[in-house]
Amino acid sequence: MGTITRMIKGKLKKTEGRVTGDKVRETQGKVEETAGRVGTKVKAGVAKARAKAATTKAKAKLGAKALKTKAGRKAAAAKVMP
Repeated sequence: MGTITRMIKGKLKKTEGRVTGDKVRETQGKVEETAGRVGTKVKAGVAKARAKAATTKAKAKLGAKALKTKAGRKAAAAKVMP
């Protein structure tokens, strides 16, 4: 089930519990809604981590290509030796 769907389902359950006076149903709704919010945050965090990993990988690849050239090797040697 999608995280947004889960949030909406939780809100509906919570509202149903309030209208009918059913505390158990209201609590179920709160739990479901919170689970949906947590899922949304997790998905955002995973996407951010993947983007950072891709950027790091691309930078490493560019660095490796630069070392293959004569100018790149000279620049790397200059950074290592003061």
